Amino acid sequence: MALWLAAAVIVWNSVFDRVIIDAGREYVRTAADAAHGVGPYARIDDYMRPAVPRALVLATSAAGVILAVGLAAFRWSGRATSKEPLRKT
Repeated sequence: MALWLAAAVIVWNSVFDRVIIDAGREYVRTAADAAHGVGPYARIDDYMRPAVPRALVLATSAAGVILAVGLAAFRWSGRATSKEPLRKT
């Protein structure tokens, strides 16, 4: 179960970072266009503020799925495959 928990933490961090990095890159592209006079003035707050809740939701959902699968696998692995007891030979 500890490995499932570790995997969930790693996935949560990876997904959260990816969403935040993508929002930052989108801001940099828009700001560069604005600096060249191609687009409107870009505020970082307009890109990063919506990215944080989206990152939290996506990361928590992904980690939750991993934990649910891990818990189900952990419970399923503890079940006996047969109802009759094992015989010693």
